[in-house]
Amino acid sequence: MPRTNQQLHPHREPVATRPAATVLLLRDAPAEGGLEVLMTRRSPTASFAPNAYVFPGGGIDALDAAPATHAAADRRPQQSDLRLTQAIAAIRESFEELGILLARHADDPRKGQMADASDIAAIDRHQPFAAQCHARGLRLAADGVYLLAHWTADRDLARRFDVQFLVARMPEGQEPVADEAEQFEPVWVRPADALARHEAGQFFMIFPTIRTLQRLAKFANAQAVLDAVASEQPLWVSCPRAGTLAGKEARYMEDDMPFGELALVCPDGQIVHPLDWQTERPVPLLRNVQRLTAPNPGVMTGPGTNSYLVGDPATGYIAIDPGPADAEHLDKLWRAAGGDIRMIVCTHSHADHSPGAAPLQAMCVQAGKARPPILGLPSAPTARAASQFTPDRSLQNNELLVLEGQAPEGHITHTLQIIHTPGHAANHLCLRLVEDALLFSGDHILNGSTTVVDPPDGNMADYLDSLDRLDAVCAEHDVEFILPAHGYVLGNARGAIAKLKAHRLAREAKVLAAMQALPHGTMEDWVQHAYDDVPPRMWPVAQRSLLAHVDRIRALQPGNN
Repeated sequence: MPRTNQQLHPHREPVATRPAATVLLLRDAPAEGGLEVLMTRRSPTASFAPNAYVFPGGGIDALDAAPATHAAADRRPQQSDLRLTQAIAAIRESFEELGILLARHADDPRKGQMADASDIAAIDRHQPFAAQCHARGLRLAADGVYLLAHWTADRDLARRFDVQFLVARMPEGQEPVADEAEQFEPVWVRPADALARHEAGQFFMIFPTIRTLQRLAKFANAQAVLDAVASEQPLWVSCPRAGTLAGKEARYMEDDMPFGELALVCPDGQIVHPLDWQTERPVPLLRNVQRLTAPNPGVMTGPGTNSYLVGDPATGYIAIDPGPADAEHLDKLWRAAGGDIRMIVCTHSHADHSPGAAPLQAMCVQAGKARPPILGLPSAPTARAASQFTPDRSLQNNELLVLEGQAPEGHITHTLQIIHTPGHAANHLCLRLVEDALLFSGDHILNGSTTVVDPPDGNMADYLDSLDRLDAVCAEHDVEFILPAHGYVLGNARGAIAKLKAHRLAREAKVLAAMQALPHGTMEDWVQHAYDDVPPRMWPVAQRSLLAHVDRIRALQPGNN
């Protein structure tokens, strides 16, 4: 993890969470079919999410976990005590708020029948729930309540709940009746319709509800949902993070592209980090790391090429990937470093990364500063003409670049370890910021897309081997964050690498299948089959990586080694 003295914002302990459970009651639409979920509107005076449409639920009470309550519930063999407590809480809340009773008769002649209107009328919503059910010969149907997801409230909130989102089938013959105190206006709604109404400003929902419905909308019916959760494992687990986008709060889950950056910059959940892509000023990520994005957005560069500055006024700075030879961008980079650039490192020689190195070096000299060396690896003979590059000095694998200085708090260092990672280009390098466990990945790992591996300078076997090398580095040095040349910071570094490798191998399997199905096909034929999930306008670019996969496949075939 980064050093605490390099964090931008003072530590702020998030509020402790309270355990809670909510239940999504599901049914298939009576007329046309398709999945519907029961939702209800919270009180306009509620302390949390007033007027929001939600699923019934609330805090878990001590009685929900009591042995007597557990004894009054039916459970699946694999349902743990904790899961049983959560299911009981959801059953109790759905009754107290909406008068839905997930319970069945235990006595003859009605044994096994679900509770009906007479049972519901006989039970007081304001009195101990499980005891009343037991007295009426009802057993709580916790065995029909399954875990869908686990949400922990955002770290910035003043009231935080650790919420299990559960699912159950709506009992036949029952109708929801809101308590008119906490909940109002129960409504059956298709997930897609609820989302559309929310977008239109007619159906206010909070972030976890929205994201849950987005995932629920992919299921055709209630049984499909119940089948998906039968494994007893949540389909997702999330504690969202928030930043600002276009001046407004914007929240993200772990698989959203900005999440890792928010975790790095605001680990405690402060909503202070702007996520808007712009090229006018550097974005501080830590006290010793700044990012300035070049004004070269496009299909191949995403929002633009990220140039990074590592260091501080006491040590001077190392500039990583100065980008294209854009005078305004280089001037901003130079000014962000206070003119004190000690080294310029290019991760590789492609035209959006290295051409700015020489003019940036010249700016330093013209300002009367020492001439910072341009460092990297020279382009290989296989490089294209636009990617020719000769550094002042070639870097060695595992070499350390060190900045040192005296700060008010004492001696300070920033050390970059060089890691040779061929694959995207033969001369590609990644860099590990030793003291803060960060990985600058150049184009080897991107956020939001996969890099092109373009033979002959690109090599898919080398690329995959380099991924394994980076994974080993992250494992050995507890690297959690990856800073790519395009896109936001990535969190969960090893998970990101594993996902990327799995994607590459899955793509290679599709390439092999295309080659086997069309043994006499052309590259154009194969790309249509292997990249059928990619827009056709991208196929000419994809064809370059397809060729790299073909080369690797052929090299792995017996007799070709």
